[in-house]
Amino acid sequence: MNGVDGHRRAWGWVAHLRGGGTTPWSAWAGQGERRGAYLPGAQQLELLRRLNLAGSPGPGLVERVLAASAPGRGSPDLELVGADGGSAFGPRPVDPAGLPDAELTRVASSLLADDLVAAGTPPRRSPALVRPWRTRYRLVGDPWLADPVRDALIARGRPPGGRGSTILVLGTDLATMVTDAWTSRAFDDGGPAWREWLDPLAAARALPRRVNLERAAATWTERVGAARVGIVVDAARLPRLVGLRRPLPAAPRPAADAVDLARRVAAVLGILVLPPRRAELLRHTLLPRLLDAPGRPLAVPAEHADWVVERATRLRDVLLRAGYAVHGDPDLLVPRRADLTVAGAEPTEAGVLGLAVRLLLGWDRSADREEQR
Repeated sequence: MNGVDGHRRAWGWVAHLRGGGTTPWSAWAGQGERRGAYLPGAQQLELLRRLNLAGSPGPGLVERVLAASAPGRGSPDLELVGADGGSAFGPRPVDPAGLPDAELTRVASSLLADDLVAAGTPPRRSPALVRPWRTRYRLVGDPWLADPVRDALIARGRPPGGRGSTILVLGTDLATMVTDAWTSRAFDDGGPAWREWLDPLAAARALPRRVNLERAAATWTERVGAARVGIVVDAARLPRLVGLRRPLPAAPRPAADAVDLARRVAAVLGILVLPPRRAELLRHTLLPRLLDAPGRPLAVPAEHADWVVERATRLRDVLLRAGYAVHGDPDLLVPRRADLTVAGAEPTEAGVLGLAVRLLLGWDRSADREEQR
């Protein structure tokens, strides 16, 4: 664009985006006055443009985006190509529209982490009085299955533990447990991306540590004896085993993109709060907002079907040989090969970014409603 001052053009685009504009940088020809010591980075500006395309961010969110940083691994704040003559040092200037979605998600995750800390956790109902004649139990095994059940039982006055407790090792088909292991970690401390975690595990033909029912059962057998350890593979039988007649909550099944977004937000939260608080915010504040996110739940890809079926069959046989009481059909541990030959859902960069944008706009509207009260 001959004759156009690059810096003035950039400041004009910033003003355009602040006002809700959606014109890409490459198509922008206007100019504006300087409004700060530095131009915002290309990631921040493009994220704001995506927010404008998806909705109407309020002034507060607009300024937060422009002032945000991009945490974690990735590029530093990048300059706009054509905004000035560039520098011989550092990253090259970029066209924001060409940035990978992951770069924009880094900025969005930082903002969402701040929103989580500001929102806190919702008030939780005080646990009911402990029933002295309750069934004594402990729940172990698949943590994504066990955690919501344990919380519900505590709320009903039936906390775990106590002398003579029965150890209930919760499980389901191994394909689901593999996704549960990664989901549980994502909502605890983040960790590696889905394929970075899954592919080496499959190559080693190993079980995820968090859902290794064999190890959990053996550990508790050493402590209390095999007679007090039971394997639960049919969730419908669990209420009776813990002394209830009413059903217990099932594990939530957020979309694959939602789990990956939680993983990325967890990495930023680790800088802001201590680990126990991080898990509380992710599970009790973020998770409910993610349950209506579009998309299919996470699934093990078809290429790993042989590993999952082989490992599940071995797990079933080991548990049966050990003589544990099994509540439900032990064959439920082995996924059907036909189900595993269908390509499973896994996170996509575009899907994670789209969900992050949706959450930022949703939190922004919530903040506006609070201010109007």
